[in-house]
Amino acid sequence: MDRIEAMTLFVRIVESGSFTRAANGLNIPRATATLAIQQLESRLGVRLLERTTRQVRPTFEGEVFHERCVHLLAELEDAEASLKPVASNPAGVLRVEMHGTHARLLVLPHIQAFHRRYPGLNLVLTSGDRRVDLVGEGVDCALRAGAPEDSSLVARKLAELPQVVCASPEYLEVAGFPSHPEEIHAHHVIGFFSGSKAVDSSLDVIVEGQVRSFDAGNWITVNDASSYVEGARQGCGMIQLPRFSVAPMLERGELTEVLPEWRKPALPLYAVYPQRRQLSPRVRVFLDWVTSIYEERFGDHHMNG
Repeated sequence: MDRIEAMTLFVRIVESGSFTRAANGLNIPRATATLAIQQLESRLGVRLLERTTRQVRPTFEGEVFHERCVHLLAELEDAEASLKPVASNPAGVLRVEMHGTHARLLVLPHIQAFHRRYPGLNLVLTSGDRRVDLVGEGVDCALRAGAPEDSSLVARKLAELPQVVCASPEYLEVAGFPSHPEEIHAHHVIGFFSGSKAVDSSLDVIVEGQVRSFDAGNWITVNDASSYVEGARQGCGMIQLPRFSVAPMLERGELTEVLPEWRKPALPLYAVYPQRRQLSPRVRVFLDWVTSIYEERFGDHHMNG
């Protein structure tokens, strides 16, 4: 492992707090990572990391070296990005994380066009409802709905996704069709939780120009999108989600829109990526491309507000 690779590994270990996560993010064996850091410490003549059974953290010398490594690697990436052939035709592995519904319905239908434009990029796409640790797991960027929560990530807004509240015809036949948002309290919704977040058992509706949350009862809670939608199809209660993800089911009558005359707040979608002084060409071309995909489908979010 050369010096640049060793510095990259060291930075990943410090930022993730784990040899294993850093090694996995770089697709190298953990033993290789351990040996590389030992050789780096031996070459520098100082101990860079304190290892315990629970965590790995930098020593004082390690903190100083980490800061220098971050700047050096950023300068190197800046130098590479300044070369036009690299910037216009980037190569290498690009790791992207996004929700499976977005991958299946919006991104993958156009992915061959991206490959034809940038044949040197190998795309590793991870999907799911688990929010990955971008730095610790070596992911270059992610598409995430909702307001950004991690201040250590740079966020770029891609779209405002129109939302819909819906339920199965069978559920509404038994429970009744609410005519006003206040009637949501008498209904059931399907609860949803993700990671360490609390269970969300409310629906958001715009009333007199303000977004209001209306709580409802729930007897079933899920933590993945496919179960959320399937629960609604099976008559377990109402759900709220981006319209595009259930549009075919609404058209087929498997789900019915609830309170269609009341506006629902749009769900913002962001691309997020680790902070770098210079954005890598790999990530830049993907962000520009995926932004065009969402603008074509949902319009320019700057115009939509």
